[in-house]
Amino acid sequence: MEFQSSVKILTEWDIVAVRQLGRNIAKELNFGTVDQARITTAISELARNIFLYAKQGQITIKKVFDDGKWGLQIIAEDDGPGIQDIRKAMEDGYSTSGGLGAGLPGVKRLMDTFDIDSKPNQGTIITATKWLR
Repeated sequence: MEFQSSVKILTEWDIVAVRQLGRNIAKELNFGTVDQARITTAISELARNIFLYAKQGQITIKKVFDDGKWGLQIIAEDDGPGIQDIRKAMEDGYSTSGGLGAGLPGVKRLMDTFDIDSKPNQGTIITATKWLR
């Protein structure tokens, strides 16, 4: 049951669409309502970052199976300016857009695994997974 679906992030409506897709896949995998909300929030943060900073990119949502359990994986990728200082971007309260700065640290807390790869002027790929308990 290998499944994946991607949504290109070009407008604010794409953020709404990818959130809904993520919620539907989380429901299919039988995540509880709290974890569905966590996943949806993480997707929303990642999509908003793409929209604000890179202007465009895509989010891929996959059902993953490993070590006898199912999970939902989010891959956010863009060809934007990249993150100049990843360590600083991972600090609570840090924001370059005047937002709350909950973004990336928040996503890391909401998900079980979190990996970020960003190169200046080449873009960013963030992979985060939530495992079914």
